[in-house]
Amino acid sequence: MDLATSVGLAIGIAVVCTLILLGGSFSLFYDIHAIIVIGGGCTAATIIRFPFSAMLHGFPMGLRYAFTMRSMSPRDLIEEVTRVAEVVRKNGPMALENVQVEDPFLAQGLRYIADGYDRDFIKDTLERDRDNFLQRLDEGQKIYRSIGDAAPAWGMVGTLVGMVQMFANMSDPSKLGPFMAVSLLATLYGALVGNLFCLPIADKLHLKLEDEDISRSLIIDGILQIRDSKSPAVVREMLMAYLPDHHRHELADA
Repeated sequence: MDLATSVGLAIGIAVVCTLILLGGSFSLFYDIHAIIVIGGGCTAATIIRFPFSAMLHGFPMGLRYAFTMRSMSPRDLIEEVTRVAEVVRKNGPMALENVQVEDPFLAQGLRYIADGYDRDFIKDTLERDRDNFLQRLDEGQKIYRSIGDAAPAWGMVGTLVGMVQMFANMSDPSKLGPFMAVSLLATLYGALVGNLFCLPIADKLHLKLEDEDISRSLIIDGILQIRDSKSPAVVREMLMAYLPDHHRHELADA
């Protein structure tokens, strides 16, 4: 689980709730009209921007990956691939049938080697799988960014509608309060949805996309090197190029 995402959201929600309770109660900050403006407006804008297929795949996938961490870092992957290369060097590709690895994408590549697929098939299949996964993850971050961009704008729409209604009913003081609540709460809801939830999640998904691109590309190169029967030292040295300089030196010293 990605603690940074969870802790950040928890702190943001706690700050807002504390401010509300210090000055009143939650009932003061509830308005169904403002909820309709933000929820309906953001949904409409997102549907216009993206096809239904992208929303069905991207929205839940983005939410899931925003709160999960990759099981293995690039450094751990290099150690794992090197270990597998040593097994193949000593016992041959058939020994991979008994090798257990934690990363599913790495396990898929090792299964291809154990089944005797040729190098081009392994390379094309794994790269296609990586690209499709990254495309779906990119759709997720674009959807959340779209909602984050639309929410404050629709909050302003709610504010303008509420102000028009308020000025149109100046002769009836009893209606001024509800219309003013719509004006202010629509802006509040839009700011919270955009700046506390959707835009931060979109940025987190963008970082996850870059991490997955590096990790899966590393795995593909490692699998191809093992398929070509390269020595574990060569495999390790080649894969270290994926690491930042300081991590590269630490791994070399280890």
